[in-house]
Amino acid sequence: MIDANLRITSDRLTLRPFHQDDAARIRTIVESGIRFLPPGAPAQVSAVGPWLATGVHELRRSGQGVHLAMVDDEDRIVGALSLFRTQWGAGTTEIGYGVHPLHRGRGYAAEAVRELVAWVFRTTELRRVELRANLDNTASLRVAAKAGFTREGLLRAAEMEDDGPHDLVVFGRLRHDTALAPEVFPQDELVTPRLRLRAFTLGDVPDLAVTAADPLTQSWTTVPRDYTEEHARDYVLTFTERQRADGAGVAWAAEDRVTGRYAGSVDLKATDWLHRTTEVGYMTAPWARGSGFAGEAVLAVARWLFTRQGFQRLQLRAAAGNLASQRVAEKAGFVREGVARNGGHGTDLVVYGLIPADLV
Repeated sequence: MIDANLRITSDRLTLRPFHQDDAARIRTIVESGIRFLPPGAPAQVSAVGPWLATGVHELRRSGQGVHLAMVDDEDRIVGALSLFRTQWGAGTTEIGYGVHPLHRGRGYAAEAVRELVAWVFRTTELRRVELRANLDNTASLRVAAKAGFTREGLLRAAEMEDDGPHDLVVFGRLRHDTALAPEVFPQDELVTPRLRLRAFTLGDVPDLAVTAADPLTQSWTTVPRDYTEEHARDYVLTFTERQRADGAGVAWAAEDRVTGRYAGSVDLKATDWLHRTTEVGYMTAPWARGSGFAGEAVLAVARWLFTRQGFQRLQLRAAAGNLASQRVAEKAGFVREGVARNGGHGTDLVVYGLIPADLV
């Protein structure tokens, strides 16, 4: 059983069990309807007292884990952290966390997770800590990476929520882990004179489906044939974040700043973090073609990649017969380097490269 007086401190936080002195703060949280407290937390103010007296401590008394309050230097509860599903014989446990919305974006969750994991390996014989996060919960995925967890796999449709099933990403930390979590691109928003490059949303699904199903898009890309809104939804909700979380790349929807409508997309892929090189791809909506949007988006991504991410090379490949795509590359300043014969599904690909010196 974990010590009832457990107290773990970090630079900004104290992790400790909940107690009766937290009653006023917990009542305020319950009244607000904010959800970040541990599973089993009361939904009614009248249940706060019994929960603090017994309910929140049942996990610890069962020997399967502990619920801890995440407290800042002003003694405010800013989050909650739990160890659960602990199997002492097998040497494994799982970690979960939540942060009050007013205190998110400050790195509290990653700091707390790191400290609790360090305490587990320092004071117990447990050998593995597991962490699971919804694939579409980008903030939680970042916490896992910052806390040094290794992404191990994906459980498809493993978590049922109000809006349906969600995929779960499984992360693990072992006692003697030295492997670093994969580097990932931040999902930064980029703004050009005419475009806003942002993360995809469900609102993009109809326009993305029309764009990907367009005959010209189908001719020059490898998107699925007979593309539907279901394909687009899977891309928006699952594929883009899976690629980013794996360190493979990042994708942006290009939004026309005048109309607010989806105008196309640009993405980075096949990223080599060791040599700081990656490849760019793009797709323009039928209603936005001929406007120069693709070149504008690619150039913005290239500048961001070189100046803020420290990359040394950006590659672009276009089918030998796709003259429009080749013009995009050339207008963006890419240098034609050669032809990769049968470089893509039996098609010759013209290879272009861009390096930081090309943008000076």
